[in-house]
Amino acid sequence: MSAPSSPAVEKPRMTHRQVLEALSGLLLGMFVSMLASTVVSTSLPVIIHDLDGNQTAFTWVVTATLLTTAISTPIWGKLADLTNRKLLYQLAIAIFVLATAAAGFSQNPETLIAFRAVQGIGAGGLAALSQVLMADIISPRERGRYMGLFGAVMAVATIGGPLLGGVITDAWGWRWNFFVALPIAIIALILVQQTLHIPPRAKKKTTIDYLGIVLLSTAVSLLLIWVTLAGDSFEWWSLTTVLMVGGALLGAVLFVIVELRSREPLVPLSLFRNRTFTLSVIASIATGIAMFGASVFLSQYMQLARGATPTEAGFMTIPMIAGLLVASIGVGALITRTGRWKGFLILGAVFLIAGSTLLSTIHYDTDFTLVSIYMFLLGAGVGMTMQNLVLVVQNTTKPTEIGVASSGVTFFRSLGGTVGVSVMGAALASRVTELVTERKDDIVSALMSLGAEAQKWQEQLQSGTLPQVSTMPHALRIVFEDIYATGISHSFLIAVPFAVLSLIAIVFLPNKALTTMTTTERLRAGEADLATVSVPAGMDGVTATAEEAPPAGPRRTGGAE
Repeated sequence: MSAPSSPAVEKPRMTHRQVLEALSGLLLGMFVSMLASTVVSTSLPVIIHDLDGNQTAFTWVVTATLLTTAISTPIWGKLADLTNRKLLYQLAIAIFVLATAAAGFSQNPETLIAFRAVQGIGAGGLAALSQVLMADIISPRERGRYMGLFGAVMAVATIGGPLLGGVITDAWGWRWNFFVALPIAIIALILVQQTLHIPPRAKKKTTIDYLGIVLLSTAVSLLLIWVTLAGDSFEWWSLTTVLMVGGALLGAVLFVIVELRSREPLVPLSLFRNRTFTLSVIASIATGIAMFGASVFLSQYMQLARGATPTEAGFMTIPMIAGLLVASIGVGALITRTGRWKGFLILGAVFLIAGSTLLSTIHYDTDFTLVSIYMFLLGAGVGMTMQNLVLVVQNTTKPTEIGVASSGVTFFRSLGGTVGVSVMGAALASRVTELVTERKDDIVSALMSLGAEAQKWQEQLQSGTLPQVSTMPHALRIVFEDIYATGISHSFLIAVPFAVLSLIAIVFLPNKALTTMTTTERLRAGEADLATVSVPAGMDGVTATAEEAPPAGPRRTGGAE
């Protein structure tokens, strides 16, 4: 006897227009978070210089946001499985933008770093919840073309942000970069409230794994602080290293033990039994390193190795964003049309390897056409892999664990990016120090040629403050452009082995067909306890439960099935 049909299952699928309306608030929320981050990227060298910060401070201004983003992402994801997702998303926007505005009043690097850390908490929510909410209203098979929209929004924010930030910095000062997102955030909050309607879910008693949060935060923080400060504040092999690394390992072990015993674990370790989830996590680490590392150090390369102003640096990074834009939108549409995804992910990993390897060869006088090609390849690699790894995981995860699974991939991508930026920043600072010592005679010779200005520039160099290369006299500028170009290209080598590891992980991903049901429909089907059915012949032999059977009523798919 067949199970009775559920009215919820028979509810018609949302039309394309309804989906776009529902996504408008999510897209604008993602745009404002990206804009608030990218608008300051080209002006960071100027900001750190004005606040009397050094290379370590520069790295930590970036790392603080990435650190709290990484730590908070699984927390937001877990809350998404337990409470109101829409309200959580609005809270994340509010936290992010208020912290961003507060950062505009910073008077020293320490204050700026603190507000950037709070900013990262909101960013973690936006990154995790946007993917979860999208899964509530769009099936994996159709999600490709809509993920292309997210890629387009990211590309526009990443292109427009640095350009806008450069213009604002040159015209009114860098502090206004932190205020520009406020009016857009208000509009995003209103749109989310008016357009995003998520079906009510069965109420569930909420328990938060507070001990897991503390242990995860401790382990990740100790690891990143050690990576950033080792070799500068203390030796790599020292008692401090033993204590910090030992503390991070102990925190990680205790975190695993707590998660195994927790009723509502922050990161359910059972997810790692899913081969798709485990391999996607490994691949996401490399994507994070490429994405965050490139955005940080290419901006430094343009300003410190090629003497560009913040505005010019924004224009000069357009090839990378163009690669991300073309790949994200184009590949998203192709995945929806064909239902195939693995080949695009493999190609994206190859582009990551090529882009990272080629960027490790750049010098201060490398033909900019070549640098543009290298940036385009790296951007295309990120565009093909970043969103689609989340898509693949959502396709194979139980609907009750979509939040933690999606945020898990995002968490490890953010963690990879955070560790990557820290390691690349430490390698850059160490290499620059070595090169300054090696090129001491050239620096002295350049200073002697300056006459009366020599004393002023010598004092500025000895202060340890990150130099503003574009303002240096020509003789001194050439030396430091060469030093920073060599140091930055050296740091890009760190991303290469991770990109290779990403390719290996993607090659071994199970090539499962994309389901045509949204998370909400899968939950309803599960609640109705429908019988198991088989997918018709011609669907690559993949079987599916009735929760993946198409609901009654009109359907819209992105291509032939």
